[in-house]
Amino acid sequence: MDRDLDVLRRQVSRQVVHWLTAADALSNLEQMASAGAWSQLERYLGVAVRQSLAEAVEQLRREGAVLRARLRACSSAADLRSVQRAVMAFRERYLQTETLVDFYGRAVNSRTSPEQGTILRACDLMATRSMDAVLAPLGVAAPRVLSYFERGLGASILKAGLRLWDGGTLSPAAAIKITFHNRMRPTALIHETGHQVAHLLDWNTELASTLELGLRDIPVDLQKTWSSWASEIAADCFAFVHTGFGSVSALSDVVGGESVFRFIPGDPHPIAYLRVLLGVEMCVRFFGAGPWDELGKTWRETYDVGEAAPGVRPIVTDSLPLLPRIVDLCLRTRQRAFRGRALSDLVDPARVKPEALSALERTVGTSLFVSPPWILGECLRLLALHSLRFAVDPEHGVEVLRDQRAWMMQLGSDKLAA
Repeated sequence: MDRDLDVLRRQVSRQVVHWLTAADALSNLEQMASAGAWSQLERYLGVAVRQSLAEAVEQLRREGAVLRARLRACSSAADLRSVQRAVMAFRERYLQTETLVDFYGRAVNSRTSPEQGTILRACDLMATRSMDAVLAPLGVAAPRVLSYFERGLGASILKAGLRLWDGGTLSPAAAIKITFHNRMRPTALIHETGHQVAHLLDWNTELASTLELGLRDIPVDLQKTWSSWASEIAADCFAFVHTGFGSVSALSDVVGGESVFRFIPGDPHPIAYLRVLLGVEMCVRFFGAGPWDELGKTWRETYDVGEAAPGVRPIVTDSLPLLPRIVDLCLRTRQRAFRGRALSDLVDPARVKPEALSALERTVGTSLFVSPPWILGECLRLLALHSLRFAVDPEHGVEVLRDQRAWMMQLGSDKLAA
């Protein structure tokens, strides 16, 4: 009997040692991201992320210490079986914490290259400035931002303050994924900060209600469909007021293709065909005639509504006449979230109208692209300007992206990002 107990103890002990050793290894954050990558983070951001991860790992290790003590106190097979079950629960806690550490490790590690680190610091600054433009007048502090590069098509955000995979840790920063192919046209970055702002101000819920009320004269199913898209529309509006037509053009380059008429009930993303035309209508309503008219015409000619699935076709055709009204509901309607103002009152889209961007460049001259104070103060309009140039003059796109890189490298330099 004692021999059987010893055999069981060895089996359980092996499992305990394995998972406790794994938990201890998570505390070495340089195994997850290089010291060089950590050094590319602004000090306040690096400290916040490290502290958050360290606390999550330390909590796991404390639970591991309790598990080890329980093993030592075992005196029967029943005790050992109980610890064995506890090991399985600890394993799940380990995997949750590992996911947390791995996520931030990969995000930080995308800054291993000094150039990528500099570009990402520039993105951090632009993201923060876009949020401050709305949050600061409302007395709300913008969260820290950790942008990172990853492959694929779509950007995304892990919002600051959300409870993470381990069930206890709160996200220490707005972690924003920027697709590598879009690193020099990062208008999607501002779409993602729009998600963060809408979350902080509870704008998504209010905008959904605004759309329902403002579209109350249309069929209920269509009304509910547009209301269900409120969160993504809010983020698109946020990107538009900050970066203008460039955000609409960049969106069309990503969402076009075979899935342009895809409709998935419950998916917060609008049908791509309508989403791009809604962005075009934003330009029309705030800027008048311009290159967006050409995009809208080409978009309609490229994608024949008649090719949409039978169940989707009426959603599209019935929605097209509503787009001007929807733009006004989203951008010109006063909202409690904005203390009784409209989004366009807080961030005037006229500042990124092509004529306004040209006037900015003409007035400031070359200093706009080389002077640190100008770059820092006008980084969002610089993003709007270069995104516009790329959209309307793709033949010189290489030069536009080269110029974009140059001022972003200055923006993200240690001197400005400190």
